[in-house]
Amino acid sequence: MEQTSCRFFVSQVEMAAAPAATFTIGSTGTLGQRGSSSPQLRTFGLKFNTQNPLKSFCGLKAMSSVRCESELSFLANKSGSALRASFSSKAQKENNQNFNHKLQPQASFKVAVLGAAGGIGQPLALLIKMSPLISDLHLYDIANVKGVAADISHCNTPSQVRDFTGASELANCLNGVDVVVIPAGVPRKPGMTRDDLFNINAGIVRDLVSAVADNCPGAFIQIISNPVNSTVPIAAEVLKQKGVYDPKKLFGVTTLDVVRANTFVAQRKNLKLIDVDVPVVGGHAGITILPLLSKTRPSASFTDEEVEELTVRIQNAGTEVVEAKAGAGSATLSMAYAAARFVESSLRALDGDGDVYECSFVQSDLTDLPFFASRVKLGRKGIEALIPSDLQGLTDYEQKALEALKPELKASIEKGIAFAQKQTVAA
Repeated sequence: MEQTSCRFFVSQVEMAAAPAATFTIGSTGTLGQRGSSSPQLRTFGLKFNTQNPLKSFCGLKAMSSVRCESELSFLANKSGSALRASFSSKAQKENNQNFNHKLQPQASFKVAVLGAAGGIGQPLALLIKMSPLISDLHLYDIANVKGVAADISHCNTPSQVRDFTGASELANCLNGVDVVVIPAGVPRKPGMTRDDLFNINAGIVRDLVSAVADNCPGAFIQIISNPVNSTVPIAAEVLKQKGVYDPKKLFGVTTLDVVRANTFVAQRKNLKLIDVDVPVVGGHAGITILPLLSKTRPSASFTDEEVEELTVRIQNAGTEVVEAKAGAGSATLSMAYAAARFVESSLRALDGDGDVYECSFVQSDLTDLPFFASRVKLGRKGIEALIPSDLQGLTDYEQKALEALKPELKASIEKGIAFAQKQTVAA
């Protein structure tokens, strides 16, 4: 009989009889073993083994000797070395002659979730509440957010949770925030395309980004609200109109496409999931989603049939969930997971990690389109570099698919820009 419990980020300290502790980040599975009266722990995330435990944050014990073990992690596969470097750099200052010291993750960033009471917002808020890098978590929605905040505030992680309800409290929610995540909007329902969502969600994103421009113009702005191919250009136009547009800090969150691609490829090719990395470029709807299977790491070979099947499944995975839920919702949980990964990557970049890469829909010059999803390198000031190598040496299938997606993506981008500019004229 198998029991599985998942804990993300700083969620558990295993205390043995000996004076050693294990500081775990990631997810752990508790598996009942045959012939064993007690369950054993199998760690899937990032494990920090410690000797001679000293006081650390949240009362957990830790010390300077940090071992990082990267397996099935909530974070990207770059996280192991990055976190190890982050912690060990602080540790080395007092590490001479076996000098023990405190290891204390610095919770110093403010994050706001706009649309925190929704189907994506609630699990997203819970997941990022677990980050040891967040000092303040601000949850905003037009209704029902107080209960969400009260519930999440009981989690014993560093961030202080505050709730904000309605337009009158939005400015206070955004004041001094470092990262703004916007999942607000209506979800997809059976038979709806992302384009059907446009008229409602476009106005929501416009108003929220306008408030961001007024109250925290230097924040990382992460758009989840669909259709992302149009809402990101809308956000860019609003920021331009406000005179605060920084293309390095505006992101369309397409991480779910990467998460799905990695999962489906690992399953199909029987690969260890944590090792799989499939760049996904283009946009975030239908055929504009282009997984570059030829760029899969570790290198894997695919038949033409496999390429077609995997590409189509990745492109239609959102519809797969909508149909499976039979009108009861869309891909809210996996989207929250993917968005939390992107938030955590952004926080690590803000914290000085120099090895953070994610795919995102951003202003780009990699193609003839003004916005394009590709891998980007993140840093303290936002996007440090676009990664052009993924678009080099494509297969014939990928090259044809890239050309085929451009007209649809171009139309979606132009629709968003036209919406924002029309609103300005009307005003």
